[in-house]
Amino acid sequence: MTVQKTETLSIQSSADVVLVRQAVRQFAIEIGFSLVDQTKIVTAASELARNTLDYGEGGIVKLESLQVGGQRGLKLTFEDQGAGIPDIELAMKDGFTTGGGLGMGLGGAKRLVNEFAIESVVGEGTRVMIVRWK
Repeated sequence: MTVQKTETLSIQSSADVVLVRQAVRQFAIEIGFSLVDQTKIVTAASELARNTLDYGEGGIVKLESLQVGGQRGLKLTFEDQGAGIPDIELAMKDGFTTGGGLGMGLGGAKRLVNEFAIESVVGEGTRVMIVRWK
């Protein structure tokens, strides 16, 4: 696997969530994603950036343009040092929310990408990694 381009963005405000969306769309365009695939990865990134801000009290996202053989993809890793998720399995269920939203964030993001991994330690924070392949 070759990382062709990387960028790390801070997520500390709602304006940063917008900047994450814009950066993800630009990476997706450079990789050659279709409009549908651009929309899927941007939507997933938006959900995860918002979670990083709202539940993780801010954090970072690392964007990586990948190439494996002839296949290209976009990997996003969101990290925070927030309260963590006590029950990941429950948090992944549609309809589960601690913030009054629709409860589609984590499960919805997972359905929009090809790879999804989450690690969380209560009191230490959360890391969510997603990949969308072209």
